[in-house]
Amino acid sequence: MITDDDDWLPGAGHNQGPVSQAGRRARILAWKQALDDRTETERSPEVVRRRVKRARELGLSYAVYASIHMTAGRDIGAYLFSSNALGVFANGGPPPAKVTARLAALQGVRRIGLAVPPLTPDQLAERVPALDAVFAAPAPYGGNAAMRQALALAQGKMPAASIVAVTALPREDEWVMAGRLGGVLRADSLFG
Repeated sequence: MITDDDDWLPGAGHNQGPVSQAGRRARILAWKQALDDRTETERSPEVVRRRVKRARELGLSYAVYASIHMTAGRDIGAYLFSSNALGVFANGGPPPAKVTARLAALQGVRRIGLAVPPLTPDQLAERVPALDAVFAAPAPYGGNAAMRQALALAQGKMPAASIVAVTALPREDEWVMAGRLGGVLRADSLFG
């Protein structure tokens, strides 16, 4: 309950310290109004239409795109694909046709591959030419500092929150926390 400072009486166990600073009620009302304004803006038909279009460009459903956008606080600027998510392995060939087709259909997003050992970045780049850049994946069980360093190379100058990891294995999901990425998707949610 919000009260004015003048008519507030402390209850049992209170240390008799100051309750709040002057103008608390005005700040709370201003904050609530700002939240209401933001919510109305996000629900406007123009914003929803723009986000539906962007979700299609990224190969996502509107619900998945909106969830990532809301969590990260920004648009998706890059996908960070593990070679496992692409279905490319050291002793195998190119990715499945549906993966290649989906990669080619993505618009307005950078496609970055991470070669999981024993696959090398050169092998991944050769087998998946649709990738914009390829790097070595963080070493499994290498610790957060090593993960962060490997992900920083792949990130380049992009904001980490604009990058979404596309993974196939649970241990790859740790990249999101280590690199402070914007989100994570399972390969099957993007490639079907």
